[in-house]
Amino acid sequence: MTSKPLAVQLYSLRQRGEKDLFGVLKDVAAFGYVGVEFAGLYGHAPSAVRKVLDDLGLVVCSAHCPVPTRENLNEMVDTAGTLGYTRIVSGKWIEHFATVDAIQATAAEFQAAAELLKPHGLRLGYHNHWVEVENRDGRLGLELFLELAPDVFSEMDIYWACHFGDSDPAAAIAACRPRVELLHVKDGPLTQGQPHTAVGDGNVNLAACLAATDPARMDWLIVELDECATDMTEAVKRSAQYLVTNGLAKGR
Repeated sequence: MTSKPLAVQLYSLRQRGEKDLFGVLKDVAAFGYVGVEFAGLYGHAPSAVRKVLDDLGLVVCSAHCPVPTRENLNEMVDTAGTLGYTRIVSGKWIEHFATVDAIQATAAEFQAAAELLKPHGLRLGYHNHWVEVENRDGRLGLELFLELAPDVFSEMDIYWACHFGDSDPAAAIAACRPRVELLHVKDGPLTQGQPHTAVGDGNVNLAACLAATDPARMDWLIVELDECATDMTEAVKRSAQYLVTNGLAKGR
């Protein structure tokens, strides 16, 4: 399949980003990333951030935000317009996917939020952890959720879709294939409670995950490391090198 452009979820570098977001962006560009996914601007004005992005030649593929509501909608729309992205991604936690009833309520919330965004040219995605790939009523909880929230796309996190080695992330991608537009790429030992590694150093079968996607729908690979036993900046750099060198993603 044709390799997709590579971005990094800046949550990975949040400890540095809180102190020096612009320095982080310069490093990310130097590491060969095409884009970034934000999880907050650390108090910076969107216009100031946009100038730095433009100077560095970085684009914003998406942003993690709270679930859109009528109360926060205007700010989300303004920020997205300034930074130039059309995809907003949110998530929930274990209790919101624990039962079929909980999934139905979560799906209703997200579908309503997606409908709020639609008139503004914005779309809403869902980022999974491990509970969403557990069986609910004979199928993955995430499958049921996406069926009930037809205007919500999937940002599939392939590490959490492994369910610490109990589940096949490629099978989860295949089950939700028409709705998977972004892929969160992370790696690690697949042991609960253990930190992640640079992509390529762990036990996730990334090639199988990529093969399971629909290349006509999946647009970005986004590196995200929640925590790492090694230096995080170095791990983000090495992840880009691995993905681009092996032809799995497109760098700058």
